[in-house]
Amino acid sequence: MYKYLFLLIIYTCSWAIAADYPTRPLRLVVAYAPGGTTDFAARVTAPKLAELLGQSVVVDNRPGAGSLIGTELVAKGAPDGHTLLMADTAFGIVPAIYARLPFNVQKDFAPISQVMSVPNALVVHPSVAARTMRELVELAKAKPEQLTFGSGGVGTPLHMAGEQLKVAAGIGILHVPFKGAAPAMASLLGGQITMVFPTLTLAVPQLRNGKVRALAVTSAKRVAALPEVPTTAEAGFAAVNATSWFGLVAPAQAPRAILNRLSAETAKVVALADVRERIEAQHGEVVGSNPAEFSKFVAGEIANWTKVAKAGNIRAD
Repeated sequence: MYKYLFLLIIYTCSWAIAADYPTRPLRLVVAYAPGGTTDFAARVTAPKLAELLGQSVVVDNRPGAGSLIGTELVAKGAPDGHTLLMADTAFGIVPAIYARLPFNVQKDFAPISQVMSVPNALVVHPSVAARTMRELVELAKAKPEQLTFGSGGVGTPLHMAGEQLKVAAGIGILHVPFKGAAPAMASLLGGQITMVFPTLTLAVPQLRNGKVRALAVTSAKRVAALPEVPTTAEAGFAAVNATSWFGLVAPAQAPRAILNRLSAETAKVVALADVRERIEAQHGEVVGSNPAEFSKFVAGEIANWTKVAKAGNIRAD
């Protein structure tokens, strides 16, 4: 009898917490500079989520250390559902490449919902002689350690895609980290670096105006926006398959009722026609998952990137 009474009390308290939540504006942290795809995912989600929750959702950009600064900020935040992180692929990568982290991805966070995913592309500055991925590899072999690839920081998807290429092709190319994908692209546009693996969100506008050239896309099949661009598998480098994903997480120990509410509201947000249109216009795919599904997905990402890190002897410490 006491057991059932205890469970009833927990259920009643959880319902009360969810009913009162949120009691103040939410803070949605983006661990990168404004302008990248993670920032886009946050800003397309925030206003609609605010409407459903009845409180404003403020996007807070906290770039640095390849996403570690912003991520740690949320890990140490109050577990009351008012501080969230727009996590991305790097969230599943950092446990694979850092021996020591100021947080534990699987213990210090509570997954809420995956929002969207976007393929990446291998793009080069127009001055680069290579017109295909194979030609780029040959160029890198002819000029060892002279070609450069930019990223949003150590351990970010753009970095790991470049590391995948190094291992798959057996080449030496230099990594140049920035404080976000957008600054990396800006450097590529200026001709300071050779290549970047940006999301299609960032790549397509620059491809259409001729400021960069695409050699391949990392998706399983060609994308409608770039039908003439082969996949990395078609180019002979199937192991280069990094795809970017984005989703909401909260500090661990956040009440289950609040996590479930946030997940349900996020699913409503990504199902909205205008949100879906904006994501698809950025060449992304809407996801929307529950906490259990997203937790399983993150665990799979960590396992995948751990294998990649071991194969390439990639350490960030």
